[in-house]
Formats: sequence, structure tokens, C-alpha cells
Amino acid sequence: MPKKPRLACVVDRFGVRWGGAEAYAVWLMQQLTTDYDIVVFARDYDTSCPIRLPFVPIRSPKFFPSWLRVFWFAIRARRLTRNGFDIVHSHMNGFCGNVEVVHVTPVRYNWRVRKKTWHKRLLSRISLRVQTYLWLEARRMALRPHHQVVAVSKIIAQQISEAYSQTKQLPIIPPGVLLPNLGAIKPSSIRATLSWGPSCHVCLLVARNPLRKGLPTLLKALARLPSHIKLLVVGGDDMSRQFVINNCPEAVVKRVSILDETSDVAPYYAIADSYIHPTLNDSFGMAPLEAMAFGLPVVLSPSPWCGFTDYIEANTEALVLNHPENDAQLAELIQQLASDNALYQRLSQASRAVAKRHSWEQVAQHYRQVYRQVLKI
Repeated sequence: MPKKPRLACVVDRFGVRWGGAEAYAVWLMQQLTTDYDIVVFARDYDTSCPIRLPFVPIRSPKFFPSWLRVFWFAIRARRLTRNGFDIVHSHMNGFCGNVEVVHVTPVRYNWRVRKKTWHKRLLSRISLRVQTYLWLEARRMALRPHHQVVAVSKIIAQQISEAYSQTKQLPIIPPGVLLPNLGAIKPSSIRATLSWGPSCHVCLLVARNPLRKGLPTLLKALARLPSHIKLLVVGGDDMSRQFVINNCPEAVVKRVSILDETSDVAPYYAIADSYIHPTLNDSFGMAPLEAMAFGLPVVLSPSPWCGFTDYIEANTEALVLNHPENDAQLAELIQQLASDNALYQRLSQASRAVAKRHSWEQVAQHYRQVYRQVLKI
């Protein structure tokens, strides 16, 4: 039997419960295990992760500031993966990868393309933090043999092109989604625990940082809506809970439930009636795609605040805001979902169709093609 090629997967943390790049890496590697011998290099590996792979921890001293921890990680990852692997697939800012997957707005785009005040630009020139991030990213983007940068959305690809004056078109490989077995999920006890009956319309937001994903706008919209409309936030923390208490009247606070992050979000998608995503910054947006796999109607921020919007037909496959902070419009759209059954059913069917277009099997096929191109350059 021929020996499998060896693949190093480099990511900050390996586990579904962290979402974003971390979940992307997990589901992609799960598809690739049949073709490659995979070793994970990360700070942490979630013990509840759905796949178990060989793991090499890369940890930095806790007393380092964040920018120095990133630099330490990049140097260590380069040293540990430079020999013994056919492909180094990296989701981290640095220079270890043959395949570098970019999930967020490039640092150079933020500091050299976007409008900044003159004093911020000046400070960025002398800031060790900013200069370190820029240096690492420049090494990551540099053209060289056996190397390919991949963007996870059209927005990110455009930003890379503007920041680095690249004329070469980058591969764009957005996240995929797993189609759930709805019959295996028993969510009824969750609603009972929350004291929310079948007549309640439950809006869901899944986010590691709910404040950046639109929680403030969602709360303002909720205050405009009738009491049977509730909000469930999964992935929040004490800061999110305190924000709700400090900024909402008691009647609204009672309609909001914030739960800790979890590796098993499926039961919460299953009990929700709609998924609301007025994000202020998402290069793609995996959570709304996952919600669509459960047939949930979705409300999204427009592009460029949400990159996933580029992959759906607005108002046919999902409802799209004209601005992520338009709470009056958001309240109106949620009210439509809660009261117009024909609209609800149409969007629910459209959501499932969108999810079928974005399978992880297709994502893995795109990466296999990228790997083949990198290896023969």
C-alpha cells in the first residue's frame, strides 16, 4: 500500500467549539484523513474534538504580550514543520506554510489601505506590535516556490490584492458545512430549561465575541418586538451578560439567555426558529451557514460586513440588512419571520439548498487540487 503524504496542520487552537478558523481546520482535516497522515500543531487541542490526530503543542510564556506570543508561535511552528512534511497547511500569521489560509482582514490592509488618522499611522510606524504583525504577514504573503495563499471569501481576496498589489487571482475556498441528522437531536428539554414554550419565537446568535457579531443591535431590535420573541446567545461570556444587564430594561433582560461556548452547538440550532447575524466584522461567517443546514431562516449584515452575503441571493435565500446597526429594520425583519409563515417556509427551504451547495467534501476537493499544484511548482 503506498505511503500517505504527510501534512502538518498549523492553527491557533484545534477544536470545533472555538469556531472560525479553528472549526474550519477541524472539519477540513476530517475530510483529508483518508489521503494524508496529518499532525496538528496548535496551542490547544479540544478533548471533545470529533477527530483525534497526532498533536504537537506550541505554547508560549503566558507573561508575553499577545503580539509576542504570535511571534513566538510563528517561529516555533516554522522550526517544527520545516522538515518531514509534504504539505504544511497553516491558518496562522507567519511563514511556515506551503498553503496559507487567510480568514481575517490582512493587517496591511487595516494599517496601510484603510483610512486612518495621521497620528494612528505615525504610531503604527513605531509600534512593535503593529510592525511585528506586518512583518509576519509580509513573509506569509511573499511569492515563492511551492507556496499558495488561499482566501476564505471574496472580501478577503480583494483586500489581499489591494494591500499587496497582487495581480494574480487567489484561490477562494469558503467554509463548508455538515448536514445534520435532525432525527438524532432531542432539543425539547433545552426550551423547557429556558422556560420558553412552543409559542415563543427563538432568535439565535452563536459567537465567541457576541458584541462584535451584532449583539448590541440585536438587543435594540428585541426591545421593539413583542415579548414572545426571545434571544438565545451561545458562546457569550460574563462581559456579554453584563452588557445586557447594563444596557437593557429588565423586561428585555428576561427575554435573553446567554450560554457559554460549547463544542456541541447542534441542539441550539435545532431549538431556534431563526438565526440573526447583524455582524460588524465577518470575512465569511460560518455560524449562519451552519444555521442554514438546520433549515433556519437567516438575517445577515450586508457585504462588506459579512462575507457570506456574497454567496447567497439576498431576500430570496436570506434576509439582508442595509446596515448592521439598523435595529429598526432588524426588528421589522424578525417580526416578518415570526408572523409570516409563507415567508418563513420559503426561506427555510432556501437555507437547506444553500447548505447543500457548501459541503466539506467539496471544500476538501478544492484543497486537494491546491496541494497538487503546490507540490508540482
